[in-house]
Amino acid sequence: MKFVLAPDSFKESMTAKEVADAMERGIKKIIPNAQCVKVPMADGGEGTTQSLVDATNGQIHKVDVMGPLGGTVKAELGILGDGETAIIEMASASGIQLISKEERNPLIATTYGTGQLIKKALDMGVKNLLIGIGGSATNDGGAGMFQALGGQLLDKDGKELPRGGGALDKLYKIDISNLDPKLKNINVEVACDVNNPLTGKTGASHIFGPQKGATPEIIEKLDNNLKHYGNIIKEQLGIEVDNVPGAGAAGGLGAGLMAFLSAKLIRGVELVIKYTELEKHVMGADYVWTGEGSIDGQTLYGKTPFGVASVAQKHNIPTLVLAGSIGEGVDVLYNHGITSIIGILQSPCTLEEALENGVINIERTSENLARILAKM
Repeated sequence: MKFVLAPDSFKESMTAKEVADAMERGIKKIIPNAQCVKVPMADGGEGTTQSLVDATNGQIHKVDVMGPLGGTVKAELGILGDGETAIIEMASASGIQLISKEERNPLIATTYGTGQLIKKALDMGVKNLLIGIGGSATNDGGAGMFQALGGQLLDKDGKELPRGGGALDKLYKIDISNLDPKLKNINVEVACDVNNPLTGKTGASHIFGPQKGATPEIIEKLDNNLKHYGNIIKEQLGIEVDNVPGAGAAGGLGAGLMAFLSAKLIRGVELVIKYTELEKHVMGADYVWTGEGSIDGQTLYGKTPFGVASVAQKHNIPTLVLAGSIGEGVDVLYNHGITSIIGILQSPCTLEEALENGVINIERTSENLARILAKM
């Protein structure tokens, strides 16, 4: 039997690789000669760097960069096994988890550190750059990122704008003359699962501003500032970003990446499927196993089990999902390639106990499933 084991991480419990390893141990207790192909997965959010590095035998590098409010944070840069592809999660450098709730201030929060991570990847000679853009603390439209890469955002007096979304209304000129020339020779793909435009009632400031510390008054200011920013980009660079789906992701970083790095925005799980070469691994499999910590009807909208099952379904291969928690609305998933959803908990327990015993529960559940499959 050939099993393709392609789970997501179980947040705060196991990396995707640890889940796949536990699945393999459980299977091989019953089917010792089973072929287990492990493909750690993710959906473009937290854990994507680790999963892609694990899946391709790459490496993770720690890089000191500027945090969202200044100071220094240690961010992660992944280099995939091909040596030519880098992956970063903007949250590692500019994420909301890096600052306390009391400190959050989208008027001054910057994506400068994300730009420094990109610069480091360029200096390492990569040809492809993958960027996950969820979980930001910022609302600067990627302005800080642009500045870190050598670009200048100038006011009427020719002075550089201060960092943060609060200063964008002063933008008069975009100067790309000193932008890192290595950007011309790199392919940039962005894992983006939201369709929000840059501005307006469904834009970056109105939808995501409140969780970043914005009051109603600040939201209006930030939205107007991003509108001005988008207009200047269109006038001076000839690139429309304001109404593009996904432009409002990560406080408008989606817009900045499209404008300054010619980035393509792609569904996160589709990007991971591409770079793990999941479809190639699935060919000839008897079963595909995937999983995530919590599954419900929302999994249909681009989460890992849905993406994995979609690939397996093309080849008529059954997909089994192992999950720590099974929520409402999962029945819809059975119409999209998922054959069965199995909970891994053996008895009622606290969340802390479930997280602590994740590996044991995955291994035991996998063993029990293998007992059934071995008899079929």
